[in-house]
Amino acid sequence: MTHILVTGGAGYIGSHACKALAQAGYTPVTYDNLVTGWQDAVKFGPFERGDLSDRARLDAVFAKYQPAAVMHFAALSQVGEAMSEPGRYWSNNVTGSLNLIQAAVDAGCLNFVFSSTCATYGEHDNVVLDETTPQHPLNAYGASKRAIEDILRDYQAAYGLNHVIFRYFNVAGADPDAEVGEFHQPETHLVPLMLDAIEGKRDGLTVFGTDYDTPDGTCIRDYVHVCDLVDAHVLGLNWLEQGKESRVFNLGTGSGFSVMEVIEHSKAVTNRAVPYTIGPRRAGDCTRLVSGSVRAEEELGWRPKRSTLETMITDAWRWHQNGSYDK
Repeated sequence: MTHILVTGGAGYIGSHACKALAQAGYTPVTYDNLVTGWQDAVKFGPFERGDLSDRARLDAVFAKYQPAAVMHFAALSQVGEAMSEPGRYWSNNVTGSLNLIQAAVDAGCLNFVFSSTCATYGEHDNVVLDETTPQHPLNAYGASKRAIEDILRDYQAAYGLNHVIFRYFNVAGADPDAEVGEFHQPETHLVPLMLDAIEGKRDGLTVFGTDYDTPDGTCIRDYVHVCDLVDAHVLGLNWLEQGKESRVFNLGTGSGFSVMEVIEHSKAVTNRAVPYTIGPRRAGDCTRLVSGSVRAEEELGWRPKRSTLETMITDAWRWHQNGSYDK
């Protein structure tokens, strides 16, 4: 079977990608240092513990499995932390990725699928963002991802490293079979924070601002189901296998939901009230962030199937009640 090296395969999105790859007939090889990932999430192929900074370890894994492609998810991704510790993000995300990219090229592995982010665009309030929107990241997280995109283009020109870059919007939901799910320490994402509040695992949810120019006054974000997201990655891998040109794709639904809509849908799905308080706006929060994902639909043939708010919350709630990880 064809091996695919999945960095960060023990994390939220990476573990779902491993399941999707296995279902598509590949053997995913998880490479993860378990700093933010969970070994219990590695269920669909071999596990190799290692850090992106360890070139000798990377070389050994490439030599052992001779992967046909890399799917690169491993990264630090907390915006607040990126603001206070930018050096950590540049070192981990950019230096580590450069090490991985060079190791892949040296091993002759010239197909590369990269997990990027809409944070590379920066602040474009109330504008539908597409792949041509100017990139002006506001923090070291978005800037580090944009830098890796630039590195990939340089390596394409110099070494023929073919790549697909996916810029995500808000990822939510979980594997409908509850084999893997979303579990961060600390947790920063709205849906799991809300489900924790419903179960009394935290005091409550804070809604940051209710005076935005939206129907209910709360921010609107574009949510995409994690299973739809990783389906796009398998399509991106197929794209490269067919010898097509390197490409950038946004991954979102083209519509958005407000914070209060997420809360109301959670109440309907769980049949429990969501305890929340109203707080002030957070600096840098845009009114509305929505993806233009026409390119992924037209060129990759990607169609989100589970990205309704009800389905995302239902799947997340199932995992929240039944799933857990141990280091």
